[in-house]
Formats: sequence, C-alpha cells, structure tokens
Amino acid sequence: MKKIIAIVGMCGSGKSVASDYLVSKGYKKVYFGGVTMEKLKENNMEINPENEKYMREKLRAELGMAAYAKILLPRIKEYAKENDVVLDGLYSWDEYVVLKKELGNSMQVIAIIADKNLRYSRLITREIRPLTNDEAIKRDVSEIENLAKGGPIAIADYFLLNNGSVENYIQELDNILERIDENAKND
Repeated sequence: MKKIIAIVGMCGSGKSVASDYLVSKGYKKVYFGGVTMEKLKENNMEINPENEKYMREKLRAELGMAAYAKILLPRIKEYAKENDVVLDGLYSWDEYVVLKKELGNSMQVIAIIADKNLRYSRLITREIRPLTNDEAIKRDVSEIENLAKGGPIAIADYFLLNNGSVENYIQELDNILERIDENAKND
C-alpha cells in the first residue's frame, strides 16, 4: 500500500489548499465532503450550509459516526494500490479509528491549525461555499459537538500552523512531507 496522508482541521484552516498541493505532487484525492455533495444531489437538495449539516448528520445517524470512512474505505484502498493518497476532510474520531485500523501506519495524519478569527475571515472571502461569521461559528460548534471532529486533530501525527502566507504554508507542508518520508525509511 502506498502512502496515505489524512488532512484534518477546522473549516477554513487550509485543508483544501494542502490537499490540492498534494494532488499537484501526484497524490490521488479522496474528498470526504464530496460524499455530502453527492448525497445532496442524489436527493435533489440544494447545496447550502443547512442542507450540508443535515446530510452529514443524517449519514452518521444511519451508518454511525464512521459513516464517511465506511463509504470511502474501498476507494481509498483501491487508489492506494498504485498511488499515494490524500484524504481531505477526515472528521470524526470514529472515522479515524476505522481508517487507522484498516490502513495502519500507511496513514499519517496532518492537522492544519489556524487562528479562529483568521479562519473566519478566510471563510467569508472563499470562492466556493463562503460562510458568514455566524455560519462559521455554527459549523464549528456543530462539528465539535455532533461530529467529534476534535479527536483526529488532537491525535494527529504532525501539526502545521497556517497563520502566514501561502508560500510559508507550502514550505512547512513540504517539511512535514520530508519528515514523513524519513520516518517511513526508518520503520
């Protein structure tokens, strides 16, 4: 199995930037949020913060807190046969546990951390699915209380502070990727 990097963090921390960068380096991307979007489209529901929250919670109510990992695990394993893989949006503790059990040390977790006010200012101006401050606060609270998002962030293998420039952020991400490669050689 090839290398699998799970990117975790709160909304607006820079997960998509990191994931897109890894894709540019040849990784195959598995976007957890894509499941939500696919399910909304299947149900002819408008894509908006309220419906996204509803669908995330519905899937987890039906399949358990590891729902997204269960849905995506076959795709992750298939991709990892021939490619390094980036997991964008691993959320819940249960998802982490399922994936860690199935993927072992092939999966390394990088937590992207950014100051809350900076995250919120990024969310207001992002092109895809911008959020107001009130929407961002509600999403943070919902993800912490209802989705157990804090666990995978807390137990991450690596932490990347993203409070500066994109260039600095990418350099720090490259440093972490080098450390992952070095640690893999030493195992």
